[in-house]
Amino acid sequence: MRVLAFLGLVALAACGADGEPETPEGKTPAIGVSITGKAEVGIRG
Repeated sequence: MRVLAFLGLVALAACGADGEPETPEGKTPAIGVSITGKAEVGIRG
């Protein structure tokens, strides 16, 4: 049960529960940079 509670808290922190992402002051995002990829979660059997 503790593991599930911990994973729930981690999921809330990771999903932007504290608001939208913000750019640090004085920094501008890099232009022309893109990141792509694929992520999968699950069990295969």
